[in-house]
Amino acid sequence: MKKLIVALSISALFLTGCGSSSSSVTNQGASDFAKTTSDSSVVVLDVRTPGEFMVGHIANAINIDVEGMQFNADVSKLDKSKTYAVYCHSGRRSAIATAEMSKLGFKTLFNLEGGIGAWSAAGQTLVNN
Repeated sequence: MKKLIVALSISALFLTGCGSSSSSVTNQGASDFAKTTSDSSVVVLDVRTPGEFMVGHIANAINIDVEGMQFNADVSKLDKSKTYAVYCHSGRRSAIATAEMSKLGFKTLFNLEGGIGAWSAAGQTLVNN
């Protein structure tokens, strides 16, 4: 009986996520996101379409389209131990991307609330190179 109770307790811990390492997604406004992206160790990830990316993006960003067929495969190639600052146009797709990245084992994720619109409205710059 004790073995059954221990087994059930361990199963419950795994099912609820207690006792396991979990990732963290932090939503940030534009000014905090700018501070996060200014750290050279942070990987800036634009999850919009390649066309949107070409029009203008945050400096040093890499582009992996969250709605593309290869999103999971492409992000799975990234170093999960690094910190990622993720954004899109409005914040909807980046929220989807960070949720998926969390499931894939990424530990530290920042999501830009309001997306590029909020970024631009806060006076932050975009590049198109």
